[in-house]
Amino acid sequence: MRSIKQPGAPIAERIQWVEARGRAFSFTLQAGLPLLEAARRSFAAEGFAGGVLRFRRGALGPFAYVMPALSKTDENAAFYSDTFRPGGITQTKLGSMTLGLRDGAPFFHCHGLWIEADGRDSGGHMLPDETIVAEPFEVDAFGLDGAMFTAEPDPETNFKLFGPVAAVSTRARTTSRAFALRLRPNQDFAEALEGFCRAHGIARAKIHGGVGSTIGARFTHGGVTEPFATELALTTGTIAPGQSGALEAALDVALVDYTGGLAEGRLIRGDNPVLMTMELVLEVLG
Repeated sequence: MRSIKQPGAPIAERIQWVEARGRAFSFTLQAGLPLLEAARRSFAAEGFAGGVLRFRRGALGPFAYVMPALSKTDENAAFYSDTFRPGGITQTKLGSMTLGLRDGAPFFHCHGLWIEADGRDSGGHMLPDETIVAEPFEVDAFGLDGAMFTAEPDPETNFKLFGPVAAVSTRARTTSRAFALRLRPNQDFAEALEGFCRAHGIARAKIHGGVGSTIGARFTHGGVTEPFATELALTTGTIAPGQSGALEAALDVALVDYTGGLAEGRLIRGDNPVLMTMELVLEVLG
């Protein structure tokens, strides 16, 4: 399996996880607010301090983002591009977000694909402090109670990364058992989730959110992304018994690589290792 050497030593526990409770819900982001504040208010209105969400068509402007890039030093295995600030209104095609805390304040990690005002198709990593909701649009969310994604220094990758930590209950209304996860580098995305579910007696699960990176990508439709550094958003994901009866993760994703190449499709199980991180929530269905 493909692998990328990270600047720090691998941490023994390859999946960081916290069991929690949660609930799926939808809301409309308020126009004129920073995307971060619009999301925070909407989660808070349901009693949640954080969680994950996905969206499709939306409008952002002003808007700022970065793309994956090669690292100019040996301090990181890959890095970010300079900041892009397209003019006009950017129309999103899809996106996935993790909403949590960084330095004690609300923060998000959000990847997506979009069409800029000049018609250019692009994608990448949205910047929370420079991205404004231009028009109201709907998102599908999953709030967490008892866990919070919190940005902490990660010695393996030498980045400050979101990972789940236990949190005091906000006493929000919940409906489901859930696990907040962060997958560490150089393990297959699907196989890591399948192994986690087997280890925790989970027979079926729905994946909410899903923000991270893979070492290139191999798709079931035959497509291949060769450039190793990507920014990936999960668009749908489930874990359930396959035809053999063994658990299989079905992971549909969209990504941009460091050359600007865009790709969408279902990942091949066993051939898509994590590059830096993968954050998501498993809602236990059985």
